[in-house]
Formats: sequence, structure tokens, C-alpha cells
Amino acid sequence: MSQSVVCSTFTQASAFSKELKAEPEHIQLAPEQTALIVIDMQNAYTSQGGYLDLAGFDVSKTKPVVENIKKAVDAAHEAGIQVIYFKNGWDQQYKEAGGIDSPNFHKSNALKTMRKNPELQGTLLAKGGWDFELIDELQPTAQDLVIEKPRYSGFFNTALDSMLRCRGIRNLVFVGIATNVCVESTLRDGFFLEYFGVALADACYQAGPVEAHEASIYNIKTFFGWVSDTQNFVETFSTSEQKLDKSA
Repeated sequence: MSQSVVCSTFTQASAFSKELKAEPEHIQLAPEQTALIVIDMQNAYTSQGGYLDLAGFDVSKTKPVVENIKKAVDAAHEAGIQVIYFKNGWDQQYKEAGGIDSPNFHKSNALKTMRKNPELQGTLLAKGGWDFELIDELQPTAQDLVIEKPRYSGFFNTALDSMLRCRGIRNLVFVGIATNVCVESTLRDGFFLEYFGVALADACYQAGPVEAHEASIYNIKTFFGWVSDTQNFVETFSTSEQKLDKSA
């Protein structure tokens, strides 16, 4: 018999909770107490000519991840799960990125890439630019929330925590890029704030070698949360007859 864990919330456990197959054990999630967190699906992180590509990271294999995220978003909409999109970046003068006294100034690969290539200055992750915008395949609908963030974690200097708490949301399902940077950072911060975090492994993509993705998935399921996949999420929450093809 598979194990499962019931997520405690501010309110009584919902009669409509559903069991999501996950590692290290299955987890009960009530749709109205759950949010799908879509991390940084911007041109910067998925497209040729975007920040990650120009910084030397491989973005050639992000298409299947985009397709899986679309399926997860559709299932979340059907189930009444709140969808929240994040956009990572800064003002066009990069004041929000921090100056020379900020570790972000020294560690941000976008900032380092622009310093090495002055012709790119003002283009990477700058608000209002192509690099900063969400990709065409993943555009928010009227019921979705969009939050801009200045650092890796979606909880840092944003209203995410208060937006979740006022909606009674305590369960966060994560998809997006990069598994080992912004996805893991946000899930970890959520753990410290008493949120239950689940990553859909095949709907996340790493910055760097695949081992970076695998290490984050190990960290999440061992120390900070749970790991599932797109097929199980869709089969659990989609209300339509159109499910993922198990033979795919």
C-alpha cells in the first residue's frame, strides 16, 4: 500500500482533496488550497538569443518542458487551482539588481554576460524588453496572477506570501526554469514559511548539465518537499476526458 501525507492548512482539510502520486510518498492536495507556480517562463530562459543562451547555457531541450507546463496549466485551470506566473528581472537601469556591493552584481550570469559584452547592456532581463517577457506559448489568462521578482526566490521582495495566505493557499506545485536556481530557491523559501512544495520534475529544466536538475530533484524530495510529474498531476486534477497518453 502506498503511503500518503495529508497537508495541514489554515482551514479544515477539504472534502475535495485529491491524492497526487509523488515521491517520497503520495500527497493529498485540495485544489482550492493549491497554487501552480510557473517560474520564469520568459524568452530569457527558453529561447535562442535569450539570456541563458547568450550566457552559454543549453536551451535547446526546453520545448518538451514548455509543452508539459502547458498541460499542467490547463489541468490547474480546470480544477480551480490558482496559477501564478513569475517573471525574473529588473528595471532598465538595473538598479533593482543591486550595485557593486551586492552579491547579485557579482553572481548574476545576466549581469556578467552584459559586462563582458557591452553591446548587450540594457537587453537581458530588462523590464519592457523581449528577454523579460513570457513566451508566446505560456500567456496568462484573466484568472492568473503575474508577479515580478528581483532575485532567484519568488518570496524575496514580492507580495507572494501575503497573496497566498489571503487566498488560503498552503500547497505549491512548481514548474519552470531553472530547476536548480529559481525553482529550488522558491520551493526552499516556501518550506521555511510552512508551505508544502511539490515539483513536477518533467516540467522543470536546469541551468547547466542535467546533473544539476537531478541534484535539485533529490534535494527537494529528500529535504524540502515532494516530486511528481506532469502525467500524474494532469490525471489527478484534470476534469476533462482528455488525459495524457501514457504511451507517449
